[in-house]
Amino acid sequence: MALGCYYFLLVLVLLDTQAAQPFCLPGCICSEESVGRTVKCMSISLGKIPGSLPEELKQMRIENTPLYELPRGSFINMSALEYLWLNFNNVTVIHLGALDHMPELRELRLEGNKLRSVPWTVFRATPLLRVLDLKHNRIDFLPEVALQFLANLTYLDLSSNRLTVVSKSVFLNWPAYQKHQQPHCGVEFHSSMVLALHNNPWECDCRLRGLVQFVKSISFPIILVNSYLICQGPLSKAGKLFHETDLRICMKPQISTPSANITIQAGQNVTLQCFSQASPSPSIVWAYPLSMWREFDVLTSSTGEDGALSQLVIPTAHLVDSGNYTCVASNSIGRSTLVISLHVQPVQALPAPNSLSISSEDSAYVDLRVVKHTVRGILLEWLAVANTPEEWITLYIASEEALRKEVIHMGPGINTYAVDDLLPGTKYEACLGLGNQPPHHSHCVVFVTGRDSGELEARERLLHVTVVLCAVLLAVPVGVYVWAVQGPCREWGLHCYLHHRKAPRCPQTVPQYKDDSFKGHHTVCEDDKGHRVLEENEEKVEENKI
Repeated sequence: MALGCYYFLLVLVLLDTQAAQPFCLPGCICSEESVGRTVKCMSISLGKIPGSLPEELKQMRIENTPLYELPRGSFINMSALEYLWLNFNNVTVIHLGALDHMPELRELRLEGNKLRSVPWTVFRATPLLRVLDLKHNRIDFLPEVALQFLANLTYLDLSSNRLTVVSKSVFLNWPAYQKHQQPHCGVEFHSSMVLALHNNPWECDCRLRGLVQFVKSISFPIILVNSYLICQGPLSKAGKLFHETDLRICMKPQISTPSANITIQAGQNVTLQCFSQASPSPSIVWAYPLSMWREFDVLTSSTGEDGALSQLVIPTAHLVDSGNYTCVASNSIGRSTLVISLHVQPVQALPAPNSLSISSEDSAYVDLRVVKHTVRGILLEWLAVANTPEEWITLYIASEEALRKEVIHMGPGINTYAVDDLLPGTKYEACLGLGNQPPHHSHCVVFVTGRDSGELEARERLLHVTVVLCAVLLAVPVGVYVWAVQGPCREWGLHCYLHHRKAPRCPQTVPQYKDDSFKGHHTVCEDDKGHRVLEENEEKVEENKI
């Protein structure tokens, strides 16, 4: 009896020991280490944080997996977790609330992921966090309150990211967060923080002036891992150490020009100039009324530190180019504008004896373009400027195949016109003329409508059948053909003959409008009204023979 009780107690102990063993995920390693229960998932297909893990887990290490986000409540059952390593995954997004229910977390490592930003308020739920490793990510922005909920940090690594500009207030405010938290929280106070900022593409302009001064005079409680930070831009500062750089105070762009009022004659070249001095270096753009229609080259060059010269080049100025040209210089501090007035006057020259006068068509400005075209439609848009408001603009649309000429009269200015009954896969030409004058070749645009696959296949089948029938008729000898007409198969031969006669004809037609812009042969294939008369005459001949 005693022996039976002994074996019974032994079974209970074994069952209790097995029940105490933690459940481990397939492909992962679960172990008991000095820090406590640990799970390691290395190079497995893990798309999300597993939820079926013991609550007493102290350390989790997931690396080299396709994990790409940390959703809200990812660690809801891991309130005892202290060490979380998620290195070399594909984490791109950390959602708000992702670290909730982790009050004991002390170390978070996210090295080698694809984070562009971090929701820094997510660390409100981890007041004991001491180590935050974010190196080798893509973080390009650090807000001034980034460390607001990280007062107990001892190590922050932001090296090898994409930081270009960071305010010195980010780190100068950190001791204040410490002091603010100490009286109200019973957590252990840490007096220093090791900070890593190297291997970032620092843009050493006035915006980085505060951080450069901070690095030069850095002292306890912040310690830099590598104090030799290097500028990557602008070009004048590239390769220099922070300690070798003196940066100016930021200022709004100040712009000027050699001449704000320019008068030229039509046909001349002119260059408008805009000089800007600003810190950081400004970007310069030009605005003018016809910028969508008249695109000019803009040349921008550096004139020294924080200076830029922008030139707008107008070749062969036209009367339509008269107007105000606005130079806009802007940077992160503000923007400034400068207006340059351009006056283009017509050429005043007396005509010599026996010379031809300049036509109004040559002095008008016309710009025609195709905005959109479909299988059977086209949308045209144009800008036309005539010499006088009374002159009208004539639009011609013609096709060689369809002998179509559509004339529309409109006033000068910006106009659009849509046609929706064109032939598919057909070449058309659209031209603009001034009044009743024929259009100039430079005022034309050629376009091809899209192809209708169904209609083209039907045409190809019909053409194929016609070619086969004609080939059969041509292959039959003349004697056999006569015998077929006079013999018992007379009806079949007559039918073939009439079918051959019904082939469509394509006579040459005279175009309604003659001009150099519409060269080529205009043909139209008529259907067989004339052929029906021919068939009736043939039937009468057959009846007389009978």
